[in-house]
Amino acid sequence: MKSERERMDIIAAYNDLGSFRGAAAICGVDHKTVKRAVLGQPAQSPASTARRHNYDVVADIVAARVAKTSARITAKRLLPAATAAGYTGSARNFRRLVARAKRAWRADNHRGRRPGVWAPGEVLAIDWGSEGSLHIFCAVMAFSRWRFVRFATDERAPTTFEMLARCFEALGAVPRWCWPTGWAA
Repeated sequence: MKSERERMDIIAAYNDLGSFRGAAAICGVDHKTVKRAVLGQPAQSPASTARRHNYDVVADIVAARVAKTSARITAKRLLPAATAAGYTGSARNFRRLVARAKRAWRADNHRGRRPGVWAPGEVLAIDWGSEGSLHIFCAVMAFSRWRFVRFATDERAPTTFEMLARCFEALGAVPRWCWPTGWAA
């Protein structure tokens, strides 16, 4: 197998001469080697084998325990069982194995998004936004997605209550719940 420097020399000789045999004579290699280097074909090398890891002996045990606990078990709790089963590696490497097993389990067992189910007139979601010095009050009825948007000069409590009163007037009713969506709960 040729080094990168030798390959570059072979390619340069071929570019100068234009023939595989001429480049081979200058570089002292076979014309088939020149052809492989020029066409980008890899040299013949033994087939590589899959790399073995020190945690391969306990990977099945970890996967089973992760599945049994719905990916809630920690590597700290699994390490004694893995050591008893023949694991001799480090705790850090074992944590990586457990994290990989948890990711795989969660990818296969995603519970999905649970959408909210709203009744008409039940929930009004409110939030404030701002663009420069302009403040924007937004309210959305969760069931019908009816929207109420108004502009204000500040986001203080009296302004918020005034905006809610205007929203209720425009809506013609008062919802059962009013949820502030953008604020920390």
